[in-house]
Amino acid sequence: MRELWTTTIDGPFGPMTAGASERGVCLLSFGSPDRLRRELSGLGAECPDTIPAADHPHLARLALEIDQYFDGARATFSVPLDLPGTAWQRRVWRALTEIPCGRTLTYGTLAAHVGNARAARAVGLANGANRVAIVVPCHRVVATGGGLGGYAGGLERKSWLLDH
Repeated sequence: MRELWTTTIDGPFGPMTAGASERGVCLLSFGSPDRLRRELSGLGAECPDTIPAADHPHLARLALEIDQYFDGARATFSVPLDLPGTAWQRRVWRALTEIPCGRTLTYGTLAAHVGNARAARAVGLANGANRVAIVVPCHRVVATGGGLGGYAGGLERKSWLLDH
């Protein structure tokens, strides 16, 4: 079991659960309780009934940067990240962080960018496994033709984030 500090960060569409290890932020989620349970389990942590406010430098920095982002004063994040996953997932997640604020890519374009133009579905799966919403901006990936595609946080949130 890995050591994980968690807290809740308020955002414009409600509370988000944040988590950090000693290495960096590994969770920012506004998903359902079932999704949060899966995300925490994937990090080797149990899902408590309530999320206690933890005091950790990575979480404090994340809260500050998220507030700045939603206030329009920040377009990129510098908080350290801890993104456990497969080599493929980490490659996709790294590429997501390179999509500039205000821009989108299709799943196919992102697949080509990470080296396998025929892997749009695999990019979608890695996108869906992202545990650090907003900071690893999986919301910036859209379907061919510009449709929103899917989003674990809900299409209304995805639309709001893209407009923001």
